[in-house]
Amino acid sequence: MSDILYRLDKVCKIYKDKTYLITVLEDCDFDVKYGDMIAITGKSGSGKSTLLHIMGLLDRPDSGNLYFKDKEVSASVRNIEAFRNKHIGFVFQFHYLLADFSAVENIALPMVIAGQSWSKAKDRAKDLMKELDMSNRMNHFPNMLSGGEQQRVAVARALINQPDLIIADEPTGNLDKIHSNEIIEIFSKINEEKGQTIIIATHDLEIANQMQWHYRLDEEKHRLVVGNECEL
Repeated sequence: MSDILYRLDKVCKIYKDKTYLITVLEDCDFDVKYGDMIAITGKSGSGKSTLLHIMGLLDRPDSGNLYFKDKEVSASVRNIEAFRNKHIGFVFQFHYLLADFSAVENIALPMVIAGQSWSKAKDRAKDLMKELDMSNRMNHFPNMLSGGEQQRVAVARALINQPDLIIADEPTGNLDKIHSNEIIEIFSKINEEKGQTIIIATHDLEIANQMQWHYRLDEEKHRLVVGNECEL
């Protein structure tokens, strides 16, 4: 079996307006191996979120191909929502927790959507909360949690279905230094202990330099290059 979990081949993305075209990605190649922990940096507007949305099958490239476990995938195929729910976990800058659901219910929901019972899903969610030192917050609602706690819940929600890949788009962008470090420590722990493959987009070079691999989205070439602090 190939050691490549995810491959982008000549991916292009262009946004079209009435008067001009904006090239975001151009012939972008990218290989992600099983167990990789990758940081993607780049200036605001360089296209980091667009790249992650395409990789997360939330958006489609204008050309090029995506291969997941050596099979071509596309955001436009039938039942792609179920595929995403099973194989890809998402963590965003904003936690997007459901206000009327408790922490444990928010975490359990993707597993219920995948067809498991609430009972089994909540048991799994409780185990994850224990791993993330959140046992005393299981029945708290989002408005009762700090920003760091809310993001921990979002991380646990991304992990609930044991996905092949975690995609995190500026996961520490709204957090202070202490809580940012906590979230990165969690990602590092699950990468080291479980071999979880993780891609993190960040503006923080300190975070990027803690990752196994660091790539930068070059706004002139419109593709990923090896990270370079001086060019950020």
